[in-house]
Amino acid sequence: MTADHSPSTAASTEPAPAARKRYARVLIIAGSDSGGGAGIQADLKTCSALGCYGMTAITAITVQNTLGVSGIHGIPVDILRGQIDAVVEDIGADAVKIGMLATPEVVQVVADAIRRHQLRNVVLDPVMVATSGDRLIAPETASVLVRELFPLATVVTPNLDEAALLLGHSIDGIDALDGAVQELLALGAPAALLKGGHLSGDLVVDLLGHGNGQRLRLQSQRIATHNGHGTGCTLSSAIASHLALGLPLEAAVAQAREYILGAIAAGADVFTGAGHGPLNHGYAPRTQVVVNG
Repeated sequence: MTADHSPSTAASTEPAPAARKRYARVLIIAGSDSGGGAGIQADLKTCSALGCYGMTAITAITVQNTLGVSGIHGIPVDILRGQIDAVVEDIGADAVKIGMLATPEVVQVVADAIRRHQLRNVVLDPVMVATSGDRLIAPETASVLVRELFPLATVVTPNLDEAALLLGHSIDGIDALDGAVQELLALGAPAALLKGGHLSGDLVVDLLGHGNGQRLRLQSQRIATHNGHGTGCTLSSAIASHLALGLPLEAAVAQAREYILGAIAAGADVFTGAGHGPLNHGYAPRTQVVVNG
């Protein structure tokens, strides 16, 4: 009886296939800003600047420029669900950034998709008020957002105005940040980054808190600029990008904050439109181009 050396049983002499290259993938679930400074436009610019591959599921289309928001058109929930499914089932996602969710039905679709696809590294930016002061979501949406999405998020990133709407009271001064973070955690978020940029003073203080009591205080000198449109969108997308690249949360937040400070400084004296201008998302010391006139 001879040994069977057929191809099906013989030891393979071919080399193992090389690992497939891919990009760090960030799924952005947010609204569109026709002015380009915030929303998915800012998110995609941020992902690209930080070396990630950005994908989108658009929740709403806004009629918007640097002067404000004059119209909002919500995307049908079946189309939103289809966008998320199409992207995740084909490309996948290493992190998710969630921005503007205007209605309870939209919140529910997003929450269901996160559970269904077991998405991780979820950065929830509870976008409620535009830089211009325009309210962007229906009042009843906030409670559904907290109930359905806070427990699914890796971190929530409200500014002071958004936190005040969520908590039902204003946050007055740096000394109040810790208590407000604790209240946000009590709503079900595993971690909360409360952004203190709307406080007065020369220092900008942000506070990252965890449910275990751990706190990370980040502060910097305030940069004088009329261009603050899209800072919240940009920061949350930068955090998601760094999470997609494999950084732990504290490092992702710190690195994202460094990026946004650079983007603010690089665009501080540039004029885009007649109102609140955007950051310089693509800033780089040797490649920055500013057109005069």
